[in-house]
Order: sequence, then structure tokens, then C-alpha cells
Amino acid sequence: MSHSLTIAVAQPHCVAHDVAGNALSHAAVIREASARVVVFPEMSLTGYELDAAVVEPDDPRLAPIVEACAATGTTALVGAPVPGPWIGVLAVDGTGARVVYGKVYLHGSEAERFVPGEPVVLDVDGWRLGLAVCRDTGIPEHAERTAALAIDGYVAGVVHHDHEASLHGDRAKRVAAEHRVWTATAAFAGPTGGGFGRTSGGSGIWDAQGDVLAEAGPEPGDFARWTFER
Repeated sequence: MSHSLTIAVAQPHCVAHDVAGNALSHAAVIREASARVVVFPEMSLTGYELDAAVVEPDDPRLAPIVEACAATGTTALVGAPVPGPWIGVLAVDGTGARVVYGKVYLHGSEAERFVPGEPVVLDVDGWRLGLAVCRDTGIPEHAERTAALAIDGYVAGVVHHDHEASLHGDRAKRVAAEHRVWTATAAFAGPTGGGFGRTSGGSGIWDAQGDVLAEAGPEPGDFARWTFER
């Protein structure tokens, strides 16, 4: 069990449907962040394109991410449509990728193609991370069910319009205040398809009292990083 955990929330450059190109962008951020865990936004590998093809864990286009994780000792939490079919999270490390989560609270046309997942915890070096994707963070029941699994932190990948820039921070602060866990949210910056011509950026990390510890700017390519101790 590790007594410290360095986590980063990243806003990669994204081109809709370009998994190979987006994987290179992910890999570049992973190498620069040099964190044990790097969290990426919702559907970060494809952009928020609900008709994007499912990304299998053994997809060879993920190789740059695997290689970057091997070089830095990182576990990357990557957003993509995954088998389920889910709007999901792939946990990628130096050995490969696996599906670890499916978005629980779908909305609108998402439910026409995808099915809901269930709250889960990912263990990294003895740190228990509760996972969430976008709308999950706005449903109090999701945080309640996830916190009941005995988590250290609540981590999410989201996408919001630029005029909703404060939304993911407000949600992160609420979860922290209600459940006394630190929170980390990776938000898209720049265009990402699916009608999101301009997105919020401002990925952030908050402590268990809801105070901001680190925050990225509004531009793609930026990230925020923090080390937690216990």
C-alpha cells in the first residue's frame, strides 16, 4: 500500500473519431504529467460522438498509451465507447488495457445505443478510486452508492459546454462536502464533436472539504496535478 498518490486530470487535443491520433495526444499528456493516475474526459478517445465505433481493450491503436504508461508507471483512465456497450472507462497501464467502468446515468440519445453500468471502485496501490462519467456526477445517488464502497477519492471524466465551466467544479465540491472524499474531474477543452464546438476546460482536483487544490486552464493540452498523502 502506497502512502502517496499523484493524480493528474488531463484535457487532450481531440479530433472526432480519430482514435489513433487521439491516442498519441493522450500519450503525450501522460508523459508530461508523470503521475501515477491520469484521468481523461468522457469519450476522450473518440470525442463525444455517440455513433463512434466501440474501442476494444486490445485495439492496437492504444499502443502509444500503453507505451507511455509503461515509461512513466501510470494508470490512465481513458474515456471511450467500450464493450457492454457502455460509455465507459478503460484503465490502461504498461501491460495493456481493460474495461473498468460503464456510465450509470445515461441521458437523451445515449440510452438509444448504450446500457447503464454500475458503481465500481478501482484500486491503485491501495487507494480506492470511485469512478464516474459526466452526468453521474450530477446525480446524488451515484456518489452515495459509490461512497458506500469505501472510497478514498471520486474521479470523473466529463464534457461540458464552455458556458457551463463552473458546473463540474460545483458538482465535485458537493461530492467532497457530502462524503468527505477528495475529488478529481477531467473536463474536455476545445472542440470534441457531438455538438460541443467549445468546451469548458478547467479540469480540477479538490480536497475532502471541497477546496480546489489544482486546476487546469481552458485550453486543450493542459492538465492539473496533485499528490495526496496519508
